[in-house]
This record gives sequence, structure tokens and C-alpha cells, in this order.
Amino acid sequence: MSKKSIRHDHILSALEIDPSIRVSALCEQLGVSAETIRRDLAELDETGRIKRTYGGAVRTKAFEPALSERSKLHIEAREKIAQLALSRIGDTHSLFIGGGATTLHFARALRAIDRPLTVLTAAFSIATELSMNPLIQVMSLPGIVEPKEGLVHGAETLKCIGQFRTPIAVVGASAIDEDGVSEALLHAAQVYSAMINHADETLIVADSSKLGNRSLQQIVEWNRNVTLITDAPPPPRLASAIRQRGGTVIWS
Repeated sequence: MSKKSIRHDHILSALEIDPSIRVSALCEQLGVSAETIRRDLAELDETGRIKRTYGGAVRTKAFEPALSERSKLHIEAREKIAQLALSRIGDTHSLFIGGGATTLHFARALRAIDRPLTVLTAAFSIATELSMNPLIQVMSLPGIVEPKEGLVHGAETLKCIGQFRTPIAVVGASAIDEDGVSEALLHAAQVYSAMINHADETLIVADSSKLGNRSLQQIVEWNRNVTLITDAPPPPRLASAIRQRGGTVIWS
């Protein structure tokens, strides 16, 4: 293995331990110049294995475990996020709800609602959960089935979404960074982006393990119609970037 490959592996390992890392810290760890580290970071950035930030880098997450695996993680945090998101929907008469582990927790909290509500979702688990409440009218979107995530996608899904408008979209995330919200699964990203584009407001529900990372495809930039709901205060730099672009951050 070349010295460069060893450095690259060390950088990626360091990012697993510390999601955000500075050039100066990497220089000290590897005993090389800042110029060498910057070249390494540029090469890793070009291959999509990291995302450059001011003075350092964050590791990207191009892939994500299946929903069945993710559902076993961060349960307490996701339950808190779900309750906080539930308090934010007010008297909304309709919702888009994306797929994923945290949105499933939100659906479980939403199931107890005692007023009429229409929900449009691409996720089977969410449709099943909400259909238990006779006051909730659930529209399961059409499309091609993605079995590991239990959701549908494709041209028919996007076409159907385009026929509706809701006050709020509740969407999860694979990663959150200073630029916006990103998703590891390409098909899911297209569906979630469409939901966001056809809603007046978006609630991003994501546990704090997603903060400071970048994934495959960005689904929305921070703006005044986007609220991040999480379980811990974001790093100051990330919180500042969200607010500067008009977004809102709340945590449990």
C-alpha cells in the first residue's frame, strides 16, 4: 500500500471518530505538511468519499443500512423528535410524510390524533401505521417498490405527488450539513424532493448522529420554509449556517 493510500485510510478513519476534523489536526497526526493534507482532502473530495469544509472535512455517507437495521438505533432520540414534530403540525389538514426510521416514529405518534387528517406517503410502514386510526385518510402513493426501504419511487410516484399540495411535508434525512439536507438513497431523494417542492413548509426530522455529514444527493437547501427537528443542539457553526439562510432549528 502506498503512503498516500495509508494517509487516505487514516483520514477516513479519523473522520469516523470525529465527524468534523481540521487540517491542522491531520497534519499533527500524520506528520506531513498542510499542503499534503489539502491535496489528500481534494482527492478524497473528488471521489465523493468526503466533503470539504472550511479548514477541514466531513466524511460523506454514500450508503445507508436498510430500514430494518436503522429502526433498532436511536429509539429514545427518535421518539423525542417525533413528539416535538407532532407539536409543530398544529391543525394541519394534510401532510406528506417521507420514509425512514424517524418518520416511522413520527407516524406512531401521529396515529393517536383525534381529528380528521389526510396523509400522503410513499412508505408502506407509515401507511399501515396510520390506517389504524379511522380519522386519518391515508393515500399510499403509486410506484416501483423498493423492498429494503419499504417505499415506492419512480415516474408514477413523482407524477402523483405533483397533483397535490400540502401545508407541511415531514421528511427524514441521511445527513445534515451547512448547505442543506441530503439523502443516501437516490430514488428516495427524488421522492422527498418532490414532496418538499409541493408543500408550503418542511419539517426535517433527524437524530443528532446525522449532523455534520453529507450524503449522496441534496434534497433541500436551508431556507425560511425548512425546520430541522433533532434531539441535541447542533454544532454552533451548523446552527449558525442554518439560521443565516432563514431556516429554523429546534431540539428536544
